[in-house]
Amino acid sequence: MATSASSSSLLDHLVIGIDIGGTGTKFGIVDRDGNVLFSSEISTKKHKEVETFIDELYSALGELINKAGGTGRIKGIGLGAPNGNFYTGTIEYAPNLPWKGIIPLAKMIEDKFKLPATLTNDANAAAIGEMMYGAAKGMKDFIMITLGTGVGSGIVANGHLIYGHDGFAGELGHTIIIPDGRMHPGTGKKGSLESYASATGVRYTTIEVLEKSNEKSLLRAIPKDEIDSKKVYEAAVKGDKLAQEVFEYTGKILGIALANAVMFSSPEAIILFGGLTKAGEYILKPTREHMEANLIQVFQNKVKILISHLKESDAAILGASALAWE
Repeated sequence: MATSASSSSLLDHLVIGIDIGGTGTKFGIVDRDGNVLFSSEISTKKHKEVETFIDELYSALGELINKAGGTGRIKGIGLGAPNGNFYTGTIEYAPNLPWKGIIPLAKMIEDKFKLPATLTNDANAAAIGEMMYGAAKGMKDFIMITLGTGVGSGIVANGHLIYGHDGFAGELGHTIIIPDGRMHPGTGKKGSLESYASATGVRYTTIEVLEKSNEKSLLRAIPKDEIDSKKVYEAAVKGDKLAQEVFEYTGKILGIALANAVMFSSPEAIILFGGLTKAGEYILKPTREHMEANLIQVFQNKVKILISHLKESDAAILGASALAWE
């Protein structure tokens, strides 16, 4: 990798953001204003060994670093990953990554790139990105909820991300919202928020409703294994009552969970991010209504529910990159 002149001023510094997902890993070079100058992606799942993954990442990122002016301009690397531990720099028992056990990823990246690296979980990285570049700019108390394949969360209080004593705080997606409810295949626990309020949860709810109800629906023409939250949304937009009921129910569950979260940390706002937010008012309206209905009076009508300001294609990279400015 080329190295630029050491006279680069602090203002010229750039950071690297790396977001590691179960399927793919996105990465990019970011300036202090949150502009992603260069970005690319590699496959995560094809690498059974973390070492070969880091080798490919090093090669692909090396090209971007050269385009950006060399390693002398890079202040550091921020990494977002499932089950990433900020305190230890390790990924621990991530169920959807190909590498099992405890992986000392931050140290491995530092050793390979010869740059400081900081790791946290993907939802915490999203919260930091939102605070630095997005809808939470200037806020000291907010909760970030990512509604994708799963439900992630990052909790910021008094201007600081809550990590807990072991680095794993903020797993609202795994809180139990319906005792003895739907089984979560990844954790083996029953009734978690993620089982209902994720894109996967919407799919399960739709299948359940179709099986229990005789109501006409456009969704009945779709093979069961092809039903997903996007198709449910498309049906809802066409006036499909069953599809709309699915989002009403999903919003109810999410609203109850958010009410619990509000009463525990009293945030200024809850910021929603991820594919499920594309359902717009179909999910946001019931979420707001059920959140407010389940709050005690002192908390009512105080907390905004906002949609992330970060561009979805860049958000994961921005969130991870924000760690490197710390």
